[in-house]
Parts: sequence; C-alpha cells; structure tokens
Amino acid sequence: MSEKFLYSFPIQLFLLHLRKNLALILVWIVLAGIVLEQFGVVLGIPFLFLDPEYLHEVSWLSFFLMGVGLAVMTMAFHMTTYIMDASQFKFLAVVPKPFIHFCINNSIIPFVFYLIYTIKFIVFQLDNDLPSQFEVLKYFLGFSLGSIVSYLLIFGYFSMTNKDFFVLFAGNVDRRLRKVRLTRANALNQLKELKDKKDKVLVYLTIGLKVKDVRPDISRFEHRKLLRVFDQNHLNLFIIQVTLILFVLFLGVFKEKEILQFPAAMSALLLLAILVMLVGAVSFWLRSYATIMVIALVFLGNYFSNHAFLNRPHEAFGLNYAAERAPYNLERLSELLHPDTVEKDRENLIQILGNWKGKFQQDSLPKLVLVAASGGGQRASLWTFQVLQNLHTIAGGKITRHTQLYTGASGGVIGQAFFREIYLRSLTDTIYNPLDQKYLDQISADNLNPIIFTLLVNDLLIRNQKFEFRGYSHLKDRGYAFEKQLNDNTEGILDKPLQAYYQPEFEGIIPLLPVTTLVTNDGRKLVISPHSMSFLGTSLLGKSARDEKKQTIDFLRFFADHDSDNLRFLSALRMGATFPFITPNVQLPSDPIMETMDTGLSDNFGIQDALRFTYVFKEWIAQNTSGVILITIRDSEKNLEIPKTEPQRVFEKVFNPLKNIYSNWDHVQTIQNEVLFNYMAESMPFDLTKVEFEYAPEKVQTSDLTGSQEAMQRASLNWRLTAREKKSILLSIYTEKNQESLRKLRKIFEENAPIPD
Repeated sequence: MSEKFLYSFPIQLFLLHLRKNLALILVWIVLAGIVLEQFGVVLGIPFLFLDPEYLHEVSWLSFFLMGVGLAVMTMAFHMTTYIMDASQFKFLAVVPKPFIHFCINNSIIPFVFYLIYTIKFIVFQLDNDLPSQFEVLKYFLGFSLGSIVSYLLIFGYFSMTNKDFFVLFAGNVDRRLRKVRLTRANALNQLKELKDKKDKVLVYLTIGLKVKDVRPDISRFEHRKLLRVFDQNHLNLFIIQVTLILFVLFLGVFKEKEILQFPAAMSALLLLAILVMLVGAVSFWLRSYATIMVIALVFLGNYFSNHAFLNRPHEAFGLNYAAERAPYNLERLSELLHPDTVEKDRENLIQILGNWKGKFQQDSLPKLVLVAASGGGQRASLWTFQVLQNLHTIAGGKITRHTQLYTGASGGVIGQAFFREIYLRSLTDTIYNPLDQKYLDQISADNLNPIIFTLLVNDLLIRNQKFEFRGYSHLKDRGYAFEKQLNDNTEGILDKPLQAYYQPEFEGIIPLLPVTTLVTNDGRKLVISPHSMSFLGTSLLGKSARDEKKQTIDFLRFFADHDSDNLRFLSALRMGATFPFITPNVQLPSDPIMETMDTGLSDNFGIQDALRFTYVFKEWIAQNTSGVILITIRDSEKNLEIPKTEPQRVFEKVFNPLKNIYSNWDHVQTIQNEVLFNYMAESMPFDLTKVEFEYAPEKVQTSDLTGSQEAMQRASLNWRLTAREKKSILLSIYTEKNQESLRKLRKIFEENAPIPD
C-alpha cells in the first residue's frame, strides 16, 4: 500500500515539481504567503485577495471574478507543467482524455492553495462587520461558482478535443497533425528524451476520483505514436494560451469601461497566468535552449527598450511636449533663483497675505494657520480630509478661514486639495457642504483596480490610445487611469488646469497649496503652484553663498514655454503621489529629461515647507498677525515604544539593514522636523504654536464607541482601503491626543479669534 502511495501519479508529479519546477512552486508559495498576511501587509496586498472590490463594492460578484482568476491561474499551471513534463508519463497517452486526467492528478499544490485561500477569506470576512454572516456564504458561493464555471468551460473544450491513443490513430486527426511541421519536429526531439525517462507510476486518479492501476502493457505501443498524442494536446494548449493573450489585448481596447476593470488581485492572477504559460510555451518549443534564449531575449529587450517605439514617456497632462525642451542645468537653476526673481515672488505673496488679512476686521491681528499633512496613500487622503472636516466644525469654520497655507506630500495633499475645492465651491453654491459625510466615501473609494488593470492590458504591451486635455494630446497609461478614477470618485470637481486656482489663491479666498514632487535626477523638489514660490528654493532670500545647492525648482517658471499654467491639476496631484511601480514616474520636457516621484522621500510631512514659509515672511507675520498655528496631520504615531530585539538569524542580518533604513525613515524625518520647529519657535518674533493630529488606531478605545473590544488594525499604504481600514481611520479622531488637540483649537478660536467681516 505504501509503495502504491509513493508511486501514485499525484505524488510523483509533486516530487517532480520539487526536483524540476521550483520556480512554479515558488509562485504558489508567494501567493500563499500573501494570503496568510506574511508578505506585503504594509502595502495592503493581502487585502486585495481577501477583500476584493469590483464596481466599488465587495460582493459575491467580486469573489466570482476572483474564482475565475484563480481558476485561470490554476489551469496555466496545469498547462505549463503538462507541456513540460507530461511526455515523461507514457501511460497518459492510452488514458481517455489524458490532459484532464493530468490536471486531476496534478492538483495537490493548487488544492492546498485553494484550501488556504478559502479558509482565510472566510475568517477575514467574518471579522469584517458585515450586515449578516449570510454575506460570507454568498461570497463563498460566488467564489466557488466562478471557479466551477471556468473549469467547466476549459474542461469542456478539452473533452471535445483531447484525444487518447486509440482515438487519435483511428482516423483523420493523425493526418491533420502530420501537416504541422514544427509540432512533428518537436515530437522527434521529445522522443529522444523519452527513451531515457523511467518515471515509475503504479496508480492514478480517474476523473471520478477513483484509484486505478496503470496499464502494464504500454511498451507494446510505438513511442513515436505515443508522443503524437501529447503533441496534439500541446497544440490545443497553445490555442488556449493564444486565446487568453488575445482576450487581454481585446480588454485593453475597452479598459476605461468600469465593468471591465477587474479586481486588482484578479488582474494580478491573470498576469501571473500569462507569464506561467509563456514559460511553458518557451520550454516546449526551445527545449534545452530555453534558458539561454530567455536570457538573450531579456538582454535584447533591455538594450532596445529605450527605442522611441518602446520607450514612450509617461507625461504630465496639459503640458506642451512639442516645444523645445527646457535646459536643465545649474546655470538655469541659478537664473531662476536670482535675488530679483526671489524678491518679486516674495512681494507677490505679501500682497496675497494682505488680501487674506483683509477678510478680517480692520486693525485686528488674526491667527495665521498653516496645515501640514503627511503622505501615506489613500489612508492619508481619508485621514487628512476627516481632520479638516473636524477643524471646520470649530467656531463655524473659523479655522478654515484663518488657514493661508496647505503643505504636505502624496495622499495628504490629495485630501487637502479635495477639501479646499469643496470649500471654495461652498462659498457660492449651497449644494456643496464641506461637512457632508459623502465626501469621506468619495475620497476613500477604490483607486487601485483601474491602475492594475491598465498595467495588465495596456502598459505591459504597446501603449497607443490617446486622449486630449486643453489642446494637447497624450498617451493613456496607468497614470491616466489613476487620474480618471480619482476624477470619477470626486465627481470631476478637481479636473481643472493649474491656472484655475490663481485668482482664488491671490484673493486669499482659499489657502495656497504648493504641490511638491521629488526630482529623481538630483533630489531637488519641484514646486507646482499657480504662484511662483522661488523663495522656497534658497536660504536667506538668495543672499547666501553662490555655491549653495539650489533646493527647489519653480515648475511654473521653469516650464513657462510649455504652457506650465495649463497643467492638469490632477496630474500635479499624481506627480506628488507617484508610488514606484504603481503609478509611473512622470517625464517632463527638459534636457536632460526630468523625472518625478513621490515627495515623501524628501519631506513626508510638509513641515519643512511650512516653516520655511514662516521664516521668509516673519516680518509681515509679526506686524500683521497674533502668531502662527501650525497644524500637523500625521498618518502615523510620533512617539512609539522602542521595539524589543532578539538575536538575529543569518537572513535577518543580511536584510535587516535595508529594512531598518525604510522603517526608520519616518522617524529620521520626524526628528529633523522637531529640531527645526523648536529652533523656529524659539527664534521667531511671534508666538508659534504646533497642534498635532495622529492616525493611531491602536489607541482608539473602541469599547466606548462601539460597545466591542475589537483591536483596530493599522490601514495599509495603498490606493485601496478595506471597510475595516476605513473604520480604523475614521475612529482615530477619537483618540485622547486628537480630542485634546481639538479642545485646544476650540479654546483658541472660540474665545480669541477675530470675527470675519
């Protein structure tokens, strides 16, 4: 009995994969690690699988699509391993429907993953505050239905085309195969290899999952004819592979149709399936030359990837890329930061500050409020927006009217921009209420599905679809998909050019909002604003040494010949929130080409820009205000307990240095900002007060709010939030620290703030 178990077909296939196909097994291990929340938790990758969203909701349909995606991935694994290994097991050729039998016996690894995934997503959903547990049953049935339908369609095709030895040589299928020269040539190569194979199999599982002995008389059949059975099946598999790739290309034509934007995890599974099937196809056609040919193709692809046909830039929409490129060198940067230019920009901002002060009673000294919001993907957007809403409730919106500057990074700036636009519209249209809770749903709606879907059906292939913004044509990419989804989620209110904010900012109606993005060429900040702010780029108003490294680049002036004020504001927000590999780095029309990414790497909290602004205008502030209140909105806790350490293993010693750099970057910036703020607070000729808000879900006393003792889990760094993550963000306003910050601001503005005219 033990010998039959050891030499059963499922066990022999599993052992063969361990010996030969470790790369394919590694794919399943990584997927299992993700589902078990061992990989990618910080980025929220597991939640894309455990809580898939389709058409802006988690439903049985989203799980149905996950079932389809996992079925396609499983069949890709079966097809690839069949192409590479099935010919070693000659008995399959005389078994009815050999490929289907192969799949059943090759299912140990996929079955284990199915079991892990099903248990994990059920447990996850049971803890997800659903209206009833019946919803979880619907999710399970939807997932099961998606897999079953997919398997029925694929196996249905093979049941009609998958021939065994006796059927194949009974008639014209053999004559059809003889015409396929490449197939027959490959069969001869396999025949030579097959003579040396001695894989022993005693029993196998039938389609009805019954154990059956392998025929002992296979040797009497001709090897060449046995191989022709496998070769015919390979042809069918190749047809399915081509069909799937063509289907993906077809989807690319209609990628903007929301109904075709699959859940992000399903798109990832389809991408993996295509890659796995390509491995099988390459291995089948090239055999022993597969490895060297793949390496050669990789190097050739890399060499020619900078060709204009393949290397199309990811653009900032609204800019004129046809104009001559702007020179990008030290001489040009020095020209843009000439003392006369800096002074001109400073005088313009003083006029704006005067217009801001004009909103208040004459001869009053109002508090000047600056708000700095940290980056952190969609969690930062939602957290920032919610804090701004709570600030707006104080003293009938006085804090918003007193705010003259928003600074920050990434998602925090998106939250500020959305709130600012709603506030601007509310001044002339009562339909817009900055306190409306629907805006929380809009700013936290899924942004990730269209990005990953566009990566699958468009960006990995040749981008050729275009769209027009204010007179300029641009290629669509996943950056466009991000902007379109954000625009749809926010009902189009941010879809305007940069210049649209010139007048309301100048009149002091809304706060200034310089969007900053990091220039990867040299680490400088690119400052995007309808009002040039060159004073942010040099110390002491440009009076320092000539060899000082210029710190920022004024976007408006640098790209003036490229219609910089026509830049789509959504593109500016995207440039400041460019997360590597998710949204592409933007290339700007300069020589050399300037590339930008998320500014969080430089200043994730916006405090440096706020304090620099305070320093530059310290004389005006001292004469015209009663001091500055710097409100910081952090998407992390500032003072964390020092973690315990254990003796490190070898792998930890190798990887921990890189991990520590990433995990401590937030702390390094925080310490630098604390030093800078303390210096400013002690040296300014006016009162400088800091009020902090922190996203710290671990400190939420949920028993007081919901009657339960559930532990609030920190939201991931992602452009998609689960219902549980949204809850943890919204409830964080009730931590003792955040409530104390609100009480502090109420005391200041309800008692001492001047009343606007």
